Amino acid sequence: MIDVLRVGLTGGIGSGKSTVSRRLVELGAVLVDADRIAREVVAAGTEGLAAVVEAFGEEVVGPDGEMDRPRVASLVFGNSEARRTLNGIVHPLVGKRAAELVAEAGPDAVVVQDSPLLVESGIAAASPLVVVVHADAEVRVSRLVGSRGMSEEDARARIAAQATDEQRRAAADVWLGNNGSPDALTAAVDALWHERLLPFEENLRLRRPTRGGTRRLVDPDPSWPAQASRLGSRIAAAAGEKGLGVTHVGPTAVPGLPAEDVIDLQLAVASVEDAETVADALAEAGFPACVPITQDDSRRTCRHASADPGRPALLHVRVHDSPGWRQALLVRDWLCADAAGRAEFLDAWRTASAELGGEDASRCAGRTETWFETVLPSAERWAKETGWSPDDSADEPDH
Repeated sequence: MIDVLRVGLTGGIGSGKSTVSRRLVELGAVLVDADRIAREVVAAGTEGLAAVVEAFGEEVVGPDGEMDRPRVASLVFGNSEARRTLNGIVHPLVGKRAAELVAEAGPDAVVVQDSPLLVESGIAAASPLVVVVHADAEVRVSRLVGSRGMSEEDARARIAAQATDEQRRAAADVWLGNNGSPDALTAAVDALWHERLLPFEENLRLRRPTRGGTRRLVDPDPSWPAQASRLGSRIAAAAGEKGLGVTHVGPTAVPGLPAEDVIDLQLAVASVEDAETVADALAEAGFPACVPITQDDSRRTCRHASADPGRPALLHVRVHDSPGWRQALLVRDWLCADAAGRAEFLDAWRTASAELGGEDASRCAGRTETWFETVLPSAERWAKETGWSPDDSADEPDH
């Protein structure tokens, strides 16, 4: 299979999503427009239109033989059951055609999948990167009234019928604000293209983890758990039935703890063979395998790292119930529960960091687990004292 970078692009009505997609095409992206495909799959003579007629009646076909879109819109607007029926017909056909267009893209393509319902349809996890274009509701209403001739009531109703800002933000790897001038939006899109999308595409094509950043502690970021959840959903979707759960582990999973800005995730599988089986799918999802660190059999790990230069992350694929799987959960839960343990971790990390110098934090092959080995005995003592077991581990599994 040809590896291409698939970028999900979405945004509410009036946000400026179409402006962003046009600029990305000018820069060299291949556009897969879900709205355009949605019209094509229900055009006159298609199986899609036949299915819509069967569900809603002959009155949804206009005199020209094409689907009467205003009529269909009036039938489903405000009727959740009718909307689900229509989506159940159209979405699979759109997905099939979109997959065909992605497969036709060149080997070094950045494919932008423009979908206004990316969040609502629950398919955001299928893209290695999701870009959300955002504008405040009042700005969007003004644009819809001024440029599209909508009434204010209609504009507000359409905005209310779509995903909320909170839902879109949860899905967004990149949040493009568009309350300002067109020039400001263009500059932001250009920076995104050159600084993130092109390097991400090259890393993905070469199956190369991202490089950048030095080993240093940063203040805790309250968004780390949400970022981990988003990446975990992507990993779980890629692993499919072979995956037995994805969890956020490591220092960034501990609230309030300074840490390297590198998200650690653990994917549980039933066997080492399953870990090897899902390796290609994980690479296509943005997590290529990297050079393994020599470990004894009791903690054998298949390790992957993010190819996205904007989000360093490590993925540890471990056999469920293995010592390594258990220890990752133990150390995380110990650090969450024990203030003295957190102080011990920081001391151990600083010692290990000083020994390594300025090594690249996101280069999987060079990342040490010296600190982990140092603090593990203390974590084990805590587990014995408290009666901890993996079954008690919070949010296991996440996905």
